[in-house]
Amino acid sequence: MITCLIIDDEPFARDALCDQLAQHTELAVIGQCSNAIEAMQLITKLKPQLIFVDIQMPKITGLEMVAMLDPDTMPRVVFVTAYDEYAIKAFENHAFDYLLKPVDEKRLQTTIHRVKKDLAPRSLELILPKQLEHVPCYCGNRLKVINVDEVEFAFSDLSGIHVTTCLEQVHTHLTLKVLEEKTHLVRCHKQYLVAPNAISEILVQENGAEVLTHSGKRVPVSRRFLKPLKQLFGFH
Repeated sequence: MITCLIIDDEPFARDALCDQLAQHTELAVIGQCSNAIEAMQLITKLKPQLIFVDIQMPKITGLEMVAMLDPDTMPRVVFVTAYDEYAIKAFENHAFDYLLKPVDEKRLQTTIHRVKKDLAPRSLELILPKQLEHVPCYCGNRLKVINVDEVEFAFSDLSGIHVTTCLEQVHTHLTLKVLEEKTHLVRCHKQYLVAPNAISEILVQENGAEVLTHSGKRVPVSRRFLKPLKQLFGFH
């Protein structure tokens, strides 16, 4: 849900835009303001993700108000104006987009789509380096940074992704796919990855195998991944 404020000195204009925004379930209008002073107080208090700001307002214009906000913490700004001539000036003042009055529904949909896309959290896969040296993990309310070389194996179950070292088991928001692609861990089972340098023995069984780690832990190996795992160590 995207939280937003409507800032306009004209009550009818605020109500009209509020009615339009009500048709978009992904948005929540958490407040309306009739002037810039009131708006700045509400922005500080409610911290909306998006504001719709009329450009022409008495005393302090929408452009002047936005220029007063901290660029590092300010919400996405969509200027609403009756005059196209303000558009270029709007974009010079940190505007995310602008709308002309009366607001066209299709144009509003385009703006909302852009805002949603811009506010969507980026996938960890996009922001992580090509190869990880550390794995961001958590255990209860503790945030932990595990050196990749300390990881013996990782696995998934219904409660999430778990990372196991010789000393502890913690959790991570990274997927097994990311761990497989960005670390030295290799696939040994649909739900397990293992570190080659942690393997002490491969115990071959009728329906697959198990890996025994140097710390004495057992990791399942499915028949599908047994051969490539053996070949990794020169076994045929």
